[in-house]
Amino acid sequence: MSRSSHPGHFFQTSTALSESARKAQKAKNASGNPIKLPSKLLAAIADPLNPHHVYVAEAAGKVRHVALETRETAHTFSGPAAPLTSLAIAPKTRTLLAGCWDKSIWAWSLDPSAQAATPRRFANGHTDFVKSLCVTSLGGRDILFSGGADATICTWDVGNGALLYKMKGHKRGVLSLAVDPEGYVGAMARQAPSAVIWSAGSDREIRAWRVSATSGQPIDPKNPGVSEEDSATLEEPSPLLAHETSVDSLLFDASADLWTASADRTARCLSRAHGWSTDTTLNHPDYVRDVVVDEVGGYVITACRDEHVRVWERGSGKLVHVFEGHYEEVTSLVLVEGNEQKVVSVGIDGTVRQWSLKAADLQKAIEEAESERKGEGKEEDEKPKESLMTEDEERELAELMEDDD
Repeated sequence: MSRSSHPGHFFQTSTALSESARKAQKAKNASGNPIKLPSKLLAAIADPLNPHHVYVAEAAGKVRHVALETRETAHTFSGPAAPLTSLAIAPKTRTLLAGCWDKSIWAWSLDPSAQAATPRRFANGHTDFVKSLCVTSLGGRDILFSGGADATICTWDVGNGALLYKMKGHKRGVLSLAVDPEGYVGAMARQAPSAVIWSAGSDREIRAWRVSATSGQPIDPKNPGVSEEDSATLEEPSPLLAHETSVDSLLFDASADLWTASADRTARCLSRAHGWSTDTTLNHPDYVRDVVVDEVGGYVITACRDEHVRVWERGSGKLVHVFEGHYEEVTSLVLVEGNEQKVVSVGIDGTVRQWSLKAADLQKAIEEAESERKGEGKEEDEKPKESLMTEDEERELAELMEDDD
């Protein structure tokens, strides 16, 4: 007997039917010049060689290299049979990496002559979903760090796919990883080159790690300059606790301050100069999934589960504009810098959307949104008011008025 997964073939509540109708209607909108892809989009990163392209991770197990101007897929990277949650690019080996629900990391060469080759798979590291990735170069080698739902950070040599070591400290899944721009230490006598990476997870903890190609140790986030030798002899440092619940995204800005996005409905800036205390808090109506910083315009842009992309004034924390277009949760943001100056958003609705951050375009978007709000208000005012009387009472009132004449 055949089975169906179509929601229309099952009993649904009136709320579910209403929500489906709302999404179907909103799906028709062209805001952000949507590029529709076949499945849910869980992550996106910039193409470091071409600002007119982005890489997008699909729940269908594919990574697409999307051309923003032509709206076409330049290349599709296939292999996985499970959702892809995270992306990274290893610059020295020119390798595209994707974390997967199958507990492994998939790797494709970005060399045009090798893109048709079978992808490599880094396995036997995690025991649950891979949720986050970041890459740094140490001693001339691309070193990959992967965070899993198993609360473990695995370290890999991208060149040969070897698992180098694991780091543990989080109590729950590791949702985000970021390389500290001020944490690199070059090779010295008796000390290999090292870097500092930061991790955040479902346990709301934000941790820092001093890492090399051979080992990694937790360090005090407020004193990341401690040497690898010294950190190994100290007690495990306490993590930063800036949020009330899961931290979904970490980002270092040009000033090396740390921006965070959390399910506690806030995005925050943690100031390096002030011991990682909260410098700015951006409040949202729902979970915040991602955050990027536009250094040129002085904006912070956030992605929210409420389907919206918000633009904030970095200095004051003032909300500048809300871009509306997605009809499902927004999962990831990519800042397109240079002459483009725009942000690209992807979401569960399977669309890639582009929003200009140029002053003139942003002002136009603000004015159009305000005009639309006023128009809706006017329509509401012009609607005939429903009578509070019954039909019989209205008839009786009309007769009384006729008698008065």
